[in-house]
Amino acid sequence: LKAGGVGEEYFINGQWTIDWPSTFQVAGTTFSYERPDGEPESLSALGPTKEVLEVMILLQEANQGIRWQYNVPLSGLGSGDGEVVFTWQHGPYSECTATCAGGISTSAALCIRDDDRSIVSDSYCDQEARPMEKTRACNEDPCPAEWFRGEWQECNGSVASGKSAMVPWRVARVQWFRGDWQECSKSCDRGTQTREVYCYRTVSALEQEIIPETECQTRKPVVRRSCNVDPCPPTWVTGDWSECTPKCGDGEMTRTVSCMTTDGQNLTPDRCPGNTKPVSKAPCNAGACPPPRWVTGPWSQCSADCGKGQQRRTIQCLSPVTDLPATDCPASLRPSDMQECVSPCDSVDVGDTPDEDCKDVNKVAYCPLVLRFKFCNREYFRQMCCKTCKEVLKQQNGG
Repeated sequence: LKAGGVGEEYFINGQWTIDWPSTFQVAGTTFSYERPDGEPESLSALGPTKEVLEVMILLQEANQGIRWQYNVPLSGLGSGDGEVVFTWQHGPYSECTATCAGGISTSAALCIRDDDRSIVSDSYCDQEARPMEKTRACNEDPCPAEWFRGEWQECNGSVASGKSAMVPWRVARVQWFRGDWQECSKSCDRGTQTREVYCYRTVSALEQEIIPETECQTRKPVVRRSCNVDPCPPTWVTGDWSECTPKCGDGEMTRTVSCMTTDGQNLTPDRCPGNTKPVSKAPCNAGACPPPRWVTGPWSQCSADCGKGQQRRTIQCLSPVTDLPATDCPASLRPSDMQECVSPCDSVDVGDTPDEDCKDVNKVAYCPLVLRFKFCNREYFRQMCCKTCKEVLKQQNGG
C-alpha cells in the first residue's frame, strides 16, 4: 500500500520503493504500516484525518484486491458548528409496475449529505426519523384490446373437402396480477416479503378469469424480495436468573446482562441504549428459614483416670442456613454439656505387701488427697500411701 496526498508528496512506498514497517505522523493522526510474513500488508490509523489522502496500491504480483474499513462520527446529525448534516429526502419515483390499466410507482427515502447533496449510506441519518416510502398510481389508461385465439373446432366437412376454422372467441386482456407486498419478515438484518402473482384474463368490466401462467407473454413479476436490509442495532441479551441467595428468607438473585449484535458478538455496554438496560439483580424470597438448632460437640476424655469422673462437651446455638452462631434456640431443648463417666483402674501391686510393712509414710500428709483424687494407680503414690491404696484395692475387690 502507498499513501500520498493529492499532490506528489508520498509518505510511504513512494517512487516505486518499498519501505520497512513503521509508524509515522500525517494528516493529524498516526499511521501504522505493517508487512507480516505470508499475510497482506496493512495501513491503519485511528484518525480523524485533517486533510485529504489518497491510498494507492503498488503491485509486484497478481492483484489480490484491497480490504478497507472506516469509522464515522456518531454525532452525524449536524448539531454542532461546521458539522456535516445528513437528512432524509425522497428519491425519484421508480418505473411504473404496469404499462397500462393502472400500476404503482414508489419513491424511497434516501440519506442525503446536505453540503454536496450526495447520496450516502442510510446509517448516517437518524433511523427513527426515516419517512415512509411514497407510492402513487401510474399508467392508468386502459390497455388496448388484444385478439384471443381459441382452439380449432372439429372439422365440419368430408374428408376430401372439409375445412377447420379457428374462430376468434372474444377480445380479452391477458396480464399479470400483482398483489400487495406482505409485511417484511424481519424489522432489520435483511428480511423477506412476498406477494401474490398470477396470470389472468379480463373477460368483461366485471369479470376476470385466472389462466395458466404460460398464457402471459411477459416475464412473471417477482413474488419474493429482500426488505429491511440494514443491520439491526445492538441489543441487550440477558442470561438465566441464578438461584436465590441465601436459600431461605429474603435474598437476591442475579443474571448476566450483555450488549450483543444479532450474530452473537459481545460489545461494550456503551454500544447499547442505557435507558433500556435490563436489571442484573432482583430481590427474592426462597421461603421461611428453619429455626436455629442446638449443635453438640464430641465428649471430652473422662476427668478420672480411675473410677468415676466427668466428661464435658461444647453446646452451640447455630443457624442451619449459615452455620453461624444464633441466640434464639429454645433453652428448654438445650442438651446437657456434662455427664458422669467411669474409667477402669489399673491393677496395683500393694495387695501382696504384708500389712505390717504396708504403711503410709508419716511425713507425707497428702495421702487423703491421693485417695480423693484416685491417684493410687500411680506407682509413686502407691509407695508413699501404701496403706491407703491397699484399702482402696480391698474395696474394689469386695473385701
